[in-house]
Amino acid sequence: MLIVEPSFEIQDELDRQPIAVRIESCGRICYKSEDKITEESAVPFVTKIAAHGHNSVLEMAVATYRVNCSPEEALEFYACQPKYFVTDSMNDGLLVTGSIRAFREMFSHCADNQVVSSLVLDLAGRYPFLFLGIYDPENPSDTHSSIGVEKLSLLQVEDLPAPLLARHRFVGVKFVVNRAVTHELVRHRPCSFLQESQRYCRYSQDKFGNQVTFVKPVFFTEDSSEFVLWKKAMEDTEKLYLKLLETSTPQAARTVLPNSCKTEIITYCNLAEWKHIFLLRTSAAAEPSMREIMIPLEKEMKKRYPIL
Repeated sequence: MLIVEPSFEIQDELDRQPIAVRIESCGRICYKSEDKITEESAVPFVTKIAAHGHNSVLEMAVATYRVNCSPEEALEFYACQPKYFVTDSMNDGLLVTGSIRAFREMFSHCADNQVVSSLVLDLAGRYPFLFLGIYDPENPSDTHSSIGVEKLSLLQVEDLPAPLLARHRFVGVKFVVNRAVTHELVRHRPCSFLQESQRYCRYSQDKFGNQVTFVKPVFFTEDSSEFVLWKKAMEDTEKLYLKLLETSTPQAARTVLPNSCKTEIITYCNLAEWKHIFLLRTSAAAEPSMREIMIPLEKEMKKRYPIL
């Protein structure tokens, strides 16, 4: 049995990597297969993810576009009901941010729209492997010519005025916490999440140290009788789990694992949603394990993004 402290990692550096690298790095957290990452593994991994329709993984990267279009074309875009996009009107058109999943799904039901097709034409031209089976960039429609799009880089997005920056700058945070914390995190609907899967991870394997990892509870000091009881319960649970794995699958054995189990989860959302999360999860009324991780995270995020 291993006991660890909760922790977090803000993924700013990962944002500066190519989209495929970002998606692979996040996607492999589910099966804890980070050891398979190589310099050449990102595109094949993401291609397979896209082909199999594992759409939640494709939420882990966004693209931002400035679209030059008429008011009528903007209204036609809104009529497509662009789900999961952040869209703001500009003097000469639109500012649009969406995840790869959002672009794929909107194109699948609104391909004839000029703004939609122009955005996907540009994105598929840069990353064709993300749109295999959905769009063929070698046979584009003639409807793209009248729409001008400019893809904004990360630094250009960070140069946006504060209200737009809060809406269009997405930041991912990787948490190492107990599963009780993640149960609360996933209630924040505007976020995207990827989480270590107890269904597939077999903690009896060497890469897990042949043991179950638990997060030290904030409620008990190590010299307290309560901590002794908690530790004994975790030791007994680990024995039961490892015994069940001898004859059962990980998804069956995990039924005995408690909320104290360590898990890794990536939370990905814009700065406006992070501000809302901090408002709720750092208050005196918040769950203590959540406050334990969110208070230092808020402090660090405000250093990097003063608009928070």
